[in-house]
Amino acid sequence: MLNFKKSSIFTRNAGADDMPPEPEAQGGILAVWGSPGSGKTTTALEIAKHLADQKRNTVLVLCDMTAPMLPCICPPSELECDHSLGSILAAAHVSDPLIKHNLVTLKKHSHLTILGMKKGENEYTYPPYSEVQAKELLDGLREIAPFIVVDCGSYIANDILSAVALMEADSVIRLSNADLKSVSYFSSQLPLLRDGKWDADKQYKVASNVKPWQAGEQIGQALGAVAFTLSYSRELEDQYLAGNLLADLALKDSRPFRREIEKIAKEVFGC
Repeated sequence: MLNFKKSSIFTRNAGADDMPPEPEAQGGILAVWGSPGSGKTTTALEIAKHLADQKRNTVLVLCDMTAPMLPCICPPSELECDHSLGSILAAAHVSDPLIKHNLVTLKKHSHLTILGMKKGENEYTYPPYSEVQAKELLDGLREIAPFIVVDCGSYIANDILSAVALMEADSVIRLSNADLKSVSYFSSQLPLLRDGKWDADKQYKVASNVKPWQAGEQIGQALGAVAFTLSYSRELEDQYLAGNLLADLALKDSRPFRREIEKIAKEVFGC
């Protein structure tokens, strides 16, 4: 069981150069959702990492059970424990101690912890869960950490956790590539949310993976008005392919992407 404390998600040996955490900002749940291949996991992780780097206690939830994303985040040697999101959702009642026990902690990031399915698992590895467990999980996370970033799956019809996260989140980042496939995707999926507690006012439309030759006019024609534009970064793609998304972005071509992530965190969380 992790020993939680105010200054960090879990107890560590304090170093002489440890700085006190900054005052907490507004916090809340951010759901990152979008069309297939739009960079949902990458964007969710970069926002969560940005918050954690500011000493904000942050939980990143990886909802995908078809292709578990935890193995894509970092090498297994960087993880301090081996737990699964499935173990939480399989419980008849999701309690705070159960959530804390299954949080995956990291050796190099003391203010970031992750929930996700393990390599080789899928939606049939554990018993079916319902909307009740999904909501209990999100409610419990609100009590455990001030900042929660949820990497939602694209296909919400059969993804209960992602669908509930979109309804329960305080804000939603809606990622889309500037192409007709993404436009078609949202035309197909958005009607599924109309009968639920979907609040269109809490979502931010974000153009993702924007290449240098894709002008603002082209993006506007495909997506309409967007709040943020995430430019393509070769460095980021290389990190994703190498399964090392927790590495810092250092190259010049990544600077516009990093600046936009900072703007999103400022707008959504105030920090």
